[in-house]
Amino acid sequence: MTISDLVPSGIEENTLGAPPQQQRKRPALRLPSFASSRIIDENAGSLGTGFLGVGATAVCVIISLYDLARFTYHWGNYPLPGFAAMAWLLYASLLVAVGIVIRRNDDRLPDREFYAFLGGLGVVVVLDLIAGWDRGDVPDNTTAGIAAGVGLLAVAGVRPTRQILAATLAIGVVLLAADLLDGATAPEHLAGSIAMLARAVLPAVLGALILRSFRRMVTLELDRVLVQSTVSAPRYAVGMLASEELARLDLAAEQLLEGVASGRTPLPLPPKLAQTAASLATELRLHLIEGRRETWLYHAISESELLGPAVTLSDPSSLAGLLDPRQRDGLLSTLWLLVADRTPREAGARTARVTLGPVQAVDGGALRRVLVPIVIETSGVARNRVDPAAWDAMRKVGRHTDSVRDGSLCLEIECIVDSPSDS
Repeated sequence: MTISDLVPSGIEENTLGAPPQQQRKRPALRLPSFASSRIIDENAGSLGTGFLGVGATAVCVIISLYDLARFTYHWGNYPLPGFAAMAWLLYASLLVAVGIVIRRNDDRLPDREFYAFLGGLGVVVVLDLIAGWDRGDVPDNTTAGIAAGVGLLAVAGVRPTRQILAATLAIGVVLLAADLLDGATAPEHLAGSIAMLARAVLPAVLGALILRSFRRMVTLELDRVLVQSTVSAPRYAVGMLASEELARLDLAAEQLLEGVASGRTPLPLPPKLAQTAASLATELRLHLIEGRRETWLYHAISESELLGPAVTLSDPSSLAGLLDPRQRDGLLSTLWLLVADRTPREAGARTARVTLGPVQAVDGGALRRVLVPIVIETSGVARNRVDPAAWDAMRKVGRHTDSVRDGSLCLEIECIVDSPSDS
């Protein structure tokens, strides 16, 4: 059930009897969502890839100038140089147009404009092949066609990697097919064919892969920064996303109570408003009860795009809330380093199950201190593949021992914390 189901539109607009002018003066409370999936948008330069795209475009222009010089030098040898000239004019126009579109759309390239750009590059390749087909040497004659493959660098920063790779592959296949039809099966033509395909395909492929790595790196860092805030949270607390929902519920309750206090809403409340008030109270109580059951570690795992699918938490007594900030940071860093090295192809391969408790007495009879056993059972994590920083992070939590079960790492940590009865 959402707030839109609980609060009728009249409360947010003018059902309570407030003049429209007064309602418009009260700004709506809009808090940002903390879900990293809404921060990441591979279709845009939301991670700064738009700025990297400027450098990629510069590289594209430099490589294209080399092919343009080749075309100018061999102008007289083309059977139909006019087609090649039209290909270069169209290619230059496409680069300028796509740059303007990206700039006007805040480092974004909409789907329609992107597909139009790809269609234009296809026309460039066809015109360039027509211009030099009769010469019987596609690798030496193709200039704008090669530049068309390089031109995908200009949009690599604002489109998903898979689209750039697919478009680059299509251009490479067309050039290879034209080369084979032109009789490039002879061994003496092999070096020229390989060089042509490398110049047309490799720049965009390498650029797209570099940008994908950059996106992934920044995504992980953003996700970790967001969940790191839970380290300083109280023992029991609501999560970041629940805080946003609480703020919206609070706004709806304030609007309802303001109408009652000012006399605009009659008492007793009409049945519809009474039902709304009861629903709001129920939702608020549920959120407060949840805040007394869920610890910082639960929210850190559940609200992280990396840890959520890979880590399972078993903490029935909510013992994670007893850890101090240094121990929390060490435990969170340990979990992060154990599963963060997964590649996109290995998604789900590295997993960890974290079990806390039961509480034990500290050896030696230390007063006001208890021992919280923490067991981390991993799957797909070899001991020799663990980041060295993970061992330093474990030492912040407590003494630890490690073993290997079924080829995967198992950790047992003895965490000494203050007794909950004294906190």
